[in-house]
Amino acid sequence: MEKRRLEFSVGIFMIIGLLCLAYLALTLGHLGWGAARYDVKAVFPTVSGLKNKAAVSMAGVNIGEVRKIQLSDGRAKVTLSINKDVRLEEDSIAGIKTMGIIGDKYVSITPGASDEYIKPGGTIRDTQPPLDIEGLISKFVFGSMESKSGAKPNE
Repeated sequence: MEKRRLEFSVGIFMIIGLLCLAYLALTLGHLGWGAARYDVKAVFPTVSGLKNKAAVSMAGVNIGEVRKIQLSDGRAKVTLSINKDVRLEEDSIAGIKTMGIIGDKYVSITPGASDEYIKPGGTIRDTQPPLDIEGLISKFVFGSMESKSGAKPNE
């Protein structure tokens, strides 16, 4: 009788452990049971470092993720997966930002003031490309060198 009780307890413990493991795998892997989201597209001249599964935020709150990035007519076409409870106005602006100085890229959406909303599968018309930090640094470094070498001596 004692052996059967021990085996039953171990079985229950294993089932609870497997359920916890499945929950963690679904939560940390961002897999859901059919997450309630809709897709919106945005076209950028460049995405420079933006990756699939990157965050999409509005007012600092995560409202979705980047689902797909593809090249279309020499521009980057980004598909954003937005939570169903968030409605984007027609004049919303999508911009690519960086977390910190050298952090990951994410898409930040600035809400608009329109009474019309973007339908699922629609497109955000106004976009802002990411700031080119490397270009700015090189302009600063090499620009300051050119101004020193191009300066005329005092006569």
